[in-house]
Formats: sequence, structure tokens, C-alpha cells
Amino acid sequence: MLFNLAILFGTLVAMEGVGTLAHKYIMHGWGWWLHRSHHEPHLGMLETNDVYLVALALVAAGLVALGKAGYAPLQWVGGGVAGYGVLYVLAHDGLFHRHWPCAPKPVNRYLKRLYRAHRLHHAMPGRKGSVSFGFFYAPPLRVLKRQVQARKHR
Repeated sequence: MLFNLAILFGTLVAMEGVGTLAHKYIMHGWGWWLHRSHHEPHLGMLETNDVYLVALALVAAGLVALGKAGYAPLQWVGGGVAGYGVLYVLAHDGLFHRHWPCAPKPVNRYLKRLYRAHRLHHAMPGRKGSVSFGFFYAPPLRVLKRQVQARKHR
């Protein structure tokens, strides 16, 4: 059981790296055509960017199914991927973009730093020049502000 939990939590941690790289090189790269909706004003709850979350859910479900079919560790990897997706929706959609009716505000230093880093990510128009691509890790704000200022003066 401890091995399974180690796989689950290890996957949760590893997903921050996967998510950061996917955000920087796919969403702000060749997959911008889907992600663009997230960087533009919109009226409803859904945007084309949500396709990425659906893809993540399908990967998680596939891993869990493979785990049930005899590759047991993959079930826990799938659980970690799914857990990351749930945490992403809670933090990103609820806290950072306040897409929920009772829009909570960040209350501690960590969440405030993530919130401000995400605001700086959206400070640059378009797909080029953005900073801070992680969802649960943000470099120090002074570093990000310096990066944004340097990119604005290019």
C-alpha cells in the first residue's frame, strides 16, 4: 500500500513538471490555437482551452483502466494524473480566474504568490513573452516582474 501511495504522490509531483512543459511548449507553441481562448476575454464557463483538461482526463482514465487490466502501478499513476487535474481546476479556475459563483481569494503567502505569478503570466498579450508556466510552482515575483519588464521593452 505504501508503494502505491508513493506512486500516486510521486505522479502528483511529476505532473507539475509535465504541466509546466506542456503549458510552455505545447499550449504556447503548436497548440496555441486551442489555448488562445484562455488568454482572451470570454463570457461563458467553457473555452476551447478546456480540451486540454479533457485530454488529461482521458489519459488518467486510460492509465487507470490499464492498471485494472493487470498493470497495477499504472492505476496509481492514473490516480495521480487525475488528482493533478482536480487540483488544477480548483486552483486555476476557482482561485486564479474566479470562474465560480463564490470566488474565493488567496489567503496565504503561497497561494497569493501563485495568484500573482499567474496574473503576470497573462500580462503579456498573445502567446509570446509570457512568464511562469507552472501551476503550483512560481519563481519569485521579483524575478517574474523583471522578466515581464524586459520582454515589454523588446
